[in-house]
Amino acid sequence: MQACFITGHRPNRFKFKETDPQCKKLKDALRSEIQRLYQEQEIRAIWVGGAAGVDTWAAEIVLDLRKQEQYHDLELRVAIPFPEFGDSFAPQQKERYQRILRECADSVVVCKSYRPDAYKKRDYYMVDHSVCGIAVYDLDKSVRSGTGMTYNYAVLKKRLPVTVIHPDSSQCNMV
Repeated sequence: MQACFITGHRPNRFKFKETDPQCKKLKDALRSEIQRLYQEQEIRAIWVGGAAGVDTWAAEIVLDLRKQEQYHDLELRVAIPFPEFGDSFAPQQKERYQRILRECADSVVVCKSYRPDAYKKRDYYMVDHSVCGIAVYDLDKSVRSGTGMTYNYAVLKKRLPVTVIHPDSSQCNMV
């Protein structure tokens, strides 16, 4: 089964709140790209990292798509960096995270306990188990981030095709 990873920023990176129409536009771009990959590339599994922001939005989109007969075989997979991940989430985010874990097809805990490189190992795990990716990422800014590191690993090291969705304009570009 072919899989795709999704990486992107946490909510504090965006110039808008989740209730803003610009966030809806970004989620619509994510949904369209997942649907395109499902139809054109036969992607049947989506990996996310479980964090707030893009990971959560993508997971909820996949779970929503699964309710449609056309996407009944689309699986959500969650790569968890360490067992305690999510314990410090705000109550609403913790509830969303728990729902995602309950409804996903598979979850993997990448490290046995917290360690400084746990997030990197989680991100690389998703890339290593995928044939393509989607990154909500601004290629023009050289901001150090897990999203940038994951994007670079996928494109430069693994040579995977990655669709980049600009975090501010929601424009899609294939890299």
